[in-house]
Amino acid sequence: AIDHVPPAERPDDDFPMIMSTGRVLYHWHGGQMTRRAAGIMQVYGEALVELNPDDADKLGVNGRNILRITSRRGSIEAKAWVTDRVPPGMVYANFHFPEASANELTHASLDPVSKIPSYKVTAVKVELV
Repeated sequence: AIDHVPPAERPDDDFPMIMSTGRVLYHWHGGQMTRRAAGIMQVYGEALVELNPDDADKLGVNGRNILRITSRRGSIEAKAWVTDRVPPGMVYANFHFPEASANELTHASLDPVSKIPSYKVTAVKVELV
């Protein structure tokens, strides 16, 4: 059996939300090739941060406002996508757009077994720009 290891950082008063990073259907890796495809860019042409409707209401987000996502390592700005695909207290951001690469905000810790970086649990603060 493998013992549970808690994440390297948890939400607190300064960084009250969890950010998880990952891909979107239309792009691959850092988007170096897919961002050159006009058809793909028409469907998903900019960095978006998925935000739960409850959190959007608390922040005054009404549509695709620009958000600043800040961790202890920096910040990015991207448009909000209000959706119930993420639970309250969490945001989901992708890394396909270099001007708003969410992976730049993640913790440098590695999973002790798989040695995979901690891309799924980063404490962040979310603000309207």
